[in-house]
Amino acid sequence: MPNAIELAKKYTPMLDEVYKQASLSSALDGAQDLVKEGYNANEIVIPMLDMDGLADYDRNSGYVDGDVTLTWQTVKCEFDRGRMFDVDELDNIETGGVVFANMAGNFIREKVVPELDAYRFAKYASKEGITKVEKNVTTGKAAIEEIRAAITTMDEDEVPYEGRILLTTSTFLGPIEDMDTTASRKALEKFSKIISVPQTRFYTAITQFDGKTEGQKKGGYAKAEGAKEINFMIIHPTALMQFNKLVKPKIVTPEQNQKSDSWKYGYRLVSLADVYQNKLAGVFCHTKE
Repeated sequence: MPNAIELAKKYTPMLDEVYKQASLSSALDGAQDLVKEGYNANEIVIPMLDMDGLADYDRNSGYVDGDVTLTWQTVKCEFDRGRMFDVDELDNIETGGVVFANMAGNFIREKVVPELDAYRFAKYASKEGITKVEKNVTTGKAAIEEIRAAITTMDEDEVPYEGRILLTTSTFLGPIEDMDTTASRKALEKFSKIISVPQTRFYTAITQFDGKTEGQKKGGYAKAEGAKEINFMIIHPTALMQFNKLVKPKIVTPEQNQKSDSWKYGYRLVSLADVYQNKLAGVFCHTKE
């Protein structure tokens, strides 16, 4: 019988691959080597760089000295979610391990990833200080005009041209693609990547169920009361603090399980999603009225 460590080695790469395929927000992940562990379990420490601007050059005394300051900002990971499942040993044997393997993979793909995406997009869309536009759009021509206006706004705010990502629903993007005009193609070519997001993950706010209270025991999330549906977002990834502090799949064998003759599969995810205060212009959010 393989031990729990061997099983973790077997299944974890599969689960990681599922996340990469299914997550729509993973393209926005920050460089993990830029962050440090915080003093508390749910904290991450992120570097903040500040420097002086240009000064007059003097032909006699030369350069004016400038200061470069690197500070470390402690931020709290507000996404801390998990679940534990039991799979009876006999059920698993009779299916050749299919129950356990499929349950774990499907949980990541169908439950974890959609909620994580929805949480991240809602956090960015509701951030105070980003550029927000609220408008109903019904035609491809109107949609491309809204995207071009957003591009102009970000240009004027001096957001880097390279690396911008367009996230939008198929409902909003479809009429633009159907136009197939020079104007529509030129506008879309300005993005390094275009990601189609289901409307069920694209709200300005969500409600996360605790899994304990009556009516919330199924867990998961839903559109929050009063939340708006997002048409599109333009994001420069460098504007975001998006890091996973802990991704913890846990496997307990029937031999280790003291309560029942079953496999136990647990999963916990601790993650950070926020926008740098000095890079708010790097997030543009367009919602329905």
